[in-house]
Amino acid sequence: MYKRVIIKLSGEALSGEAGNILSREKSEIIAKELVDVSQNCDISVVVGGGNVWRGRSSDSKMQRVKSDQMGMLATVMNAIYIADVVKGFGGKSVVLTPFSVGNMTEIYSMELANEYFAKEYIVFFAGGLGHPFFSTDTIPVLRACELSADAVLFAKNIDGVYDDNPSKNPNAKRLAKTTYSHIIENRLEAMDLEAMVMCEKNDILSLVFNLNHPNCLKTAISGDESFFDFGTMIRKNYN
Repeated sequence: MYKRVIIKLSGEALSGEAGNILSREKSEIIAKELVDVSQNCDISVVVGGGNVWRGRSSDSKMQRVKSDQMGMLATVMNAIYIADVVKGFGGKSVVLTPFSVGNMTEIYSMELANEYFAKEYIVFFAGGLGHPFFSTDTIPVLRACELSADAVLFAKNIDGVYDDNPSKNPNAKRLAKTTYSHIIENRLEAMDLEAMVMCEKNDILSLVFNLNHPNCLKTAISGDESFFDFGTMIRKNYN
C-alpha cells in the first residue's frame, strides 16, 4: 500500500460525448474513487486541460507562450470542477496553483500541501508551473519529487505501455514492467520525454494504467498484483 501518490488525469477523462467539455457522470465516478482511496493514502491530483484547450493544435497560428497560458487556465477550470464534485461525496478538497486566481485557489507551496495532507484533504494541483513549455506530465513528477510521493499514477485510456503502437500494430504486446531507459531507447509511448528523464534521474516509480478499469485507483495504490492485468509499472531499474 502506497502512503502518498500523485495522480495525473487527462482533461478528456472528465469530458463527455458529443463535444461536452465536462461530464458529471464520468467525473462522479472518478471523484467517488478518489474519496474512497483517500481514506488510507495521501492523494493529490494533476488534471490536464485538453478537453478545454489543446495548445497550438487548437490554433496553430497562436503564439506558443499565450497558447500555453490558456492551457494553464484550462487546468484550473477542470481542477475547480472535479474538486467540487469530490466535496459532493463527502471528501475535503483544495486547489493549489503557482499563481494567484483571486480567491478561487490557493498559492502552492510544499509546506501548504503537506498541511492539507495532514488534514486529509485531496489536493489538486492546477495551473502547471505557471510557465510555458512544460507539459502536464512533467508537473506530477516534479510534485512527487518535492513531496516525497511513493508513486506517480498516470491514468490513461490505454492499459499500460506497449512494445509498439497498438493502434498501428495489432500484435503489439503490453509490458507489465519496464524501465525508463527501455521506453526512451525504443521510443515507446508512455509520457513526455522530459517527465521520464526526471523520473529516472530521481528514481520515481510510475504506474501507467487504464482509468476505465473498475476500481483502478484502489488496485494501483494497494500494490496488488492484479494491477498488472491493466497497467504497467515503470522504474529506473529492477536490479
